Amino acid sequence: MKTLRTKQQQGLQGTLEVLGDKSISHRSIIFGAISSGDTEITHFLPSEDCLRTMQAFKDMGVSIERAKDHVLVHGVGLNGLRQPKHSLNMGNSGTTTRLMLGLLSGQPFTTELFGDQSLSRRPMKRVTEPLSQLGSRFKVTGDGRLPITVYGSTNLNPVDYRLPVASAQVKSALILAGLCANGTSTIIEKQQTRDHTELMLRAFGGEIEKQGLTLKVAGKPRLIGQLIRVPGDLSSAAFFIAAATLVPGSAITLHNVGLNPTRTGFLQTLRQMGANITVQSRSAYAEPSGDLLIQNAPLHAIVLTSDDIPSVIDELPLIALLATQAEGTTKITGAEELRVKETDRITVVAAELRKLGAEITELPDGMIIQGGTRLAPQETDQVDSHGDHRIGMMLAVAALLVTGNLALANESAINISYPDFFADLNQLIPTRRTAL
Repeated sequence: MKTLRTKQQQGLQGTLEVLGDKSISHRSIIFGAISSGDTEITHFLPSEDCLRTMQAFKDMGVSIERAKDHVLVHGVGLNGLRQPKHSLNMGNSGTTTRLMLGLLSGQPFTTELFGDQSLSRRPMKRVTEPLSQLGSRFKVTGDGRLPITVYGSTNLNPVDYRLPVASAQVKSALILAGLCANGTSTIIEKQQTRDHTELMLRAFGGEIEKQGLTLKVAGKPRLIGQLIRVPGDLSSAAFFIAAATLVPGSAITLHNVGLNPTRTGFLQTLRQMGANITVQSRSAYAEPSGDLLIQNAPLHAIVLTSDDIPSVIDELPLIALLATQAEGTTKITGAEELRVKETDRITVVAAELRKLGAEITELPDGMIIQGGTRLAPQETDQVDSHGDHRIGMMLAVAALLVTGNLALANESAINISYPDFFADLNQLIPTRRTAL
């Protein structure tokens, strides 16, 4: 149980460099492992999820050295992975699982993947079914969840596949399987999603062409190890951006935040709500980044539909919190994907914020949020992450608006993506009171 810092009178102040991007950290390990030569990774995110990806490749014979956020991967090439001596533990990492399903489809051995209780509830057929079109074979539980056995093959066929849903993870799994196929695969997205896999594949020397929503991936490339500088994770920075926007008198600077255009939907959404966010400097590498200045600002309600959701899917719990403080009524639809995250995030967000007096109506694919709500504990002074890292961090931000005591149950879930979250939040709170 974690006692949360509650209502701030002075506002958040100071500067911070958030931890490395989770999506890019995962992919840097994957591409480093299947490349020839060494890959050096700086500002790597040493979260539980990313360490699961690292351990999986160690279990398949890849030598990896890590000192804090600096990683050296001694690549073995696309065909150099070895069959692990035991089943691979995915922990709570859906990204590791879905991307590994694609890559392991094209390896000359059989592998079993399993995860924790939460991950084992999450659907995987959306990945295994399209992968089967390349000739991939899987043994899954009756409803398509973990544990899953992957029967790898070095004779995969190229695929021509149109994605029925907007999913960067499914797309990435197909790209990784396509690298192992005999020929060029064509993948057509329903909507533009995060393109970290495409950018990194090009950086390592792979051949991938993009025209509109159509990707063409050449099989059997020779990838070469690279130097990867991981930018700060915008999805992690989002919690501090929201906090500074909401707490009166706040003005903070976040250094080296990833500004990939496929990831900046949260910034665009907050600006539509009236947030005061300024990009002070930019840098261009394989992934663009920059420094952000965020100042407290009054907000107004917005409407988000299915066209908006892919670019803000991870930040929707935060948007719901922001909407409770905005003027007017916010409506979110087209977000049914939230129901199959680490938790059912529609139900959990509504239930936990209602404990603080929020007025939220659940929809099958979203929620309606009444703004202008003064948050205060109702019948309990305890909120719960339900084992979901993003819910836990969202509630810690909500606590900054609450007068009185508030405790967070299952706070350890935050370690899945941001083990230093509370320490970093403390840096921005100008007070001598006891630290979080």
